[in-house]
Amino acid sequence: MKNRWFYSGRAFFFCITLLSGADCFQAQSRWVFPGPDGKLVYAHSPKGDRIADFSFAGYRGGGVALPVVPTKRTLSPSGGDDTAAIQQAVDTLSSLPLVDGFRGAVELEPGMFHCPQTISISASGVVLRGAGDEKPGTTIVMTGAPHLAIRIAGHLQQKHVGTPTDITDPYVPSGTLTIHVADASNLHAGDALLIVKPVTQAWLHFMGMDDLHRDGKEEHWVGKDHLDVQRHIASVSGNTIVLDVPLVDSYDEKFFTGARASVTKLEVRGQISAVGVENLRIVAPKRSIALGDREFDGLTMQDAVDSWVRSVALEETTNSVNIDSGTERITVLRCDAVQHVPVTSYAKPFDFSSNGSQILFDRCTGSGDNTFYFATQARQQGPVVVLHCKFVGDGHIQPHQRWSTGLLIDNCDVPGGGIDLMNRGEMGTGHGWAIGWAVAWNNSAESFEMNQPPEVGNWSIGNRGRESNPSMPVFDGSIRAPLLSAIIESPGKPVKPQSLYLEQLAERLGPSALKNIGYHE
Repeated sequence: MKNRWFYSGRAFFFCITLLSGADCFQAQSRWVFPGPDGKLVYAHSPKGDRIADFSFAGYRGGGVALPVVPTKRTLSPSGGDDTAAIQQAVDTLSSLPLVDGFRGAVELEPGMFHCPQTISISASGVVLRGAGDEKPGTTIVMTGAPHLAIRIAGHLQQKHVGTPTDITDPYVPSGTLTIHVADASNLHAGDALLIVKPVTQAWLHFMGMDDLHRDGKEEHWVGKDHLDVQRHIASVSGNTIVLDVPLVDSYDEKFFTGARASVTKLEVRGQISAVGVENLRIVAPKRSIALGDREFDGLTMQDAVDSWVRSVALEETTNSVNIDSGTERITVLRCDAVQHVPVTSYAKPFDFSSNGSQILFDRCTGSGDNTFYFATQARQQGPVVVLHCKFVGDGHIQPHQRWSTGLLIDNCDVPGGGIDLMNRGEMGTGHGWAIGWAVAWNNSAESFEMNQPPEVGNWSIGNRGRESNPSMPVFDGSIRAPLLSAIIESPGKPVKPQSLYLEQLAERLGPSALKNIGYHE
């Protein structure tokens, strides 16, 4: 058998020629597969791009068991407004000293806690825990005017230390850990870096994102003149930097028109850590809302690291679990979002959404129609992993807007809906290319809508369901050039390894990492 890589236009291809002249179907990917020694082998594009190692997603960088934090305060439901009592207990714990990174847990006893206002956690090491998410467990009943049930939020501050130094690589491939800079003399292992990718008109035009219009008005895709990601330095040798987590976007100087991608040393403050919400139900009133109506939302986490949401069930919340900006190394485990009343407007709710990096959604479930079961938000570089999740109804796992990168959808089941890696075009306010460098691995769904951005990989591997390459949505009746299909391998037949994330995790950290997060080897 003779294997040949080649590049044509804006797509990557892998060509297999057999001596017999017949195609050979094997239940493994050509992009990543177990080698003779059992270790994963990765293929690369002609420019060096590869499927990334996603195993860095999750609490404390993956493979670490979620802690059980000792209870320091216990509350019973009062029968009236419980918000103030819960908030006071949280605030009391927040003033205690940290011991091994934790302050303690506020535990809510079985029963119904009526809360017409938001409960806020803004200090490290604080856990809000119920007695369980099933009857007769603990339920937070959202009453009063529409509001957010629980907010976890620090106050991220990034201060530049010194001046930026240019990245000297003409092309930085997606999936790499290594970059070269003009001057690394002031950079050291452990330093936080801000890595900046210029957004230029040349790149916008190449991506087909410079002529979006709706209702006669211009729409703007990325909406900024740069894309940023934060990483830490694992090691420095001369002007070569090895990062702690792979980059999951590419950096091509041919689009920078005089600018350069750069790195700047950062001083990072204000993120809170070791915060958890676990073992409870959040119930909002049943209602159908239209665009512009105020919402009963579930839980939002922002500017937090090494934290978690575990075994939280949410009913009728419009947007249920949002892991927002400034978040890193977060696990959302065994959470369930149920909506009995569909939203009637075009603005569909999000059961689970991510705008952070190194985020793991593990064994989550949901049901409902006219919803996004999972969505990424704007301008965020992963890795983000959606693992062994099941969603029932006419909804979609669908990256949502403005160039997020580095998503793995792994062994998920959406029997009545879809999984989409797509160009959303003029939808919303010009969402455009929602996702790049993403992988859908061994999933099952009714449909898969799979586009591939120019000179960027999106992969659909081992998936079961109807696959299509939809056109970019536009609203002026014009006919756009067809989009490229994602790289599709082994349709209808799962590939080895069964789970890409778990295999990568075990290979990086050993079998104990799987046991730590509740899986066997």
